[in-house]
Amino acid sequence: STMLTSIADGLLCCLLGKAANAVGPLDSLDSANGYSFMEVKPGRILRVRHSAPARPAEEAPAAARGTVHCKRKITVYRSGQLLIENLGDAVRPDILQGRGGCAGAGGSVELELAEPGGPAGAREAGTGKRRKRKPKKVVNIDCKKQITSCKGTHGDVVLFFIHGVGGSLDIWKEQLDFFTKLGYEVVAPDLAGHGCSSAPQIAAAYTFYALAEDMRAVFKRFAKKRNILIGHSYGVSFCTFLAHEYPELVHKVIMINGGGPTALEPSLCSIFNMPTCVLRCLSPCLAWSFLKAGFARQGAKEKQLLKEGNAFNVSSFVLRAMMSGQYWPEGDEVYHAELAVPVLLVHGMHDKFVPVEEDQRMAEVRAGAGGAAQCRAGPSRPRAPLPPQILLIAFLKVIDEGSHMVMLECPETVNTLLHEFVLWEPEAPGADAQ
Repeated sequence: STMLTSIADGLLCCLLGKAANAVGPLDSLDSANGYSFMEVKPGRILRVRHSAPARPAEEAPAAARGTVHCKRKITVYRSGQLLIENLGDAVRPDILQGRGGCAGAGGSVELELAEPGGPAGAREAGTGKRRKRKPKKVVNIDCKKQITSCKGTHGDVVLFFIHGVGGSLDIWKEQLDFFTKLGYEVVAPDLAGHGCSSAPQIAAAYTFYALAEDMRAVFKRFAKKRNILIGHSYGVSFCTFLAHEYPELVHKVIMINGGGPTALEPSLCSIFNMPTCVLRCLSPCLAWSFLKAGFARQGAKEKQLLKEGNAFNVSSFVLRAMMSGQYWPEGDEVYHAELAVPVLLVHGMHDKFVPVEEDQRMAEVRAGAGGAAQCRAGPSRPRAPLPPQILLIAFLKVIDEGSHMVMLECPETVNTLLHEFVLWEPEAPGADAQ
């Protein structure tokens, strides 16, 4: 019956030119329960869940122990080659030792972006030496950042949760409840057109930049001294954007099934380029495909989790506009390499949307000029050599029994990993192991 209804609605949409039903705010929603509505622009209203536990007016300031010195030189050549050099005492290997992460110090790593045999790999005949090439762009980073543990009193800490395409803040229910009970302040918005936020009927309302400005407004409204950003899928891109825009305010970033550091560009050969009315007819098939690809198992429990999380419950118009609006050319390797903030990458092994190799590309190091050690996560298997580490400080955790919606499938495991990272801090400068 659901399929017949969707087909009938789709045909009506085509014949009458009627727009798909818009998701809008619920008038009966009680803001006293931690939910409220925030107008980010005139007529553009987002639902936000905000929980701020009651605590004493004054708290002891957090002790600043771990200091990370980010000193990097990033060179981009016209051939497409990316060279990342960690200079000086950029990141000491012992900072991350035994924590499932890896970082290179005092060395350089190269990433070949051009086709094999192209100009990027050109060498002088018989010498083995690279020809001198003129850089297209050189980025120098030199900053110090204090990374403290968010343990004990944390009145200046806020955790922001950002969902992806087709989701809502409800997919974070287990995480929001978990951290709220621990005394953390949490903030989770519904993206425009999702959950109970308003759904403008113009495609321009769903471009990456429009949504990013929404998230900037939410961040500026609730941010404190130390802010931790947690994103899922497309939501990871907005976390990266905010971490790049507010390096002094963003304390740590958690990327769940976000994928590699690639500039976003909508696919020209995508099912989501079909007319809205056709997508509306196909919505039951799309929902079934999402269930199959988003979960490691497709039973009654998983269907209930989707329903409770209000996931993949957006109009066909919003879905089409979101997918065609994913254009963010700045979000490339250089953009990610400029981040000095610690990053935790969480990946469900059975994810059919985002291959695990993309997250491994973000965090792994291969031996290069600096002799950096190679680190691997997840089950070992033969594969081609991976590019060097893009992120300065990164931990990769693979959940074997999880898929794309890992926070719904394995909430206890995800909560434990997130909490451990929230509590982690680098060793104090000079505190070498005895």
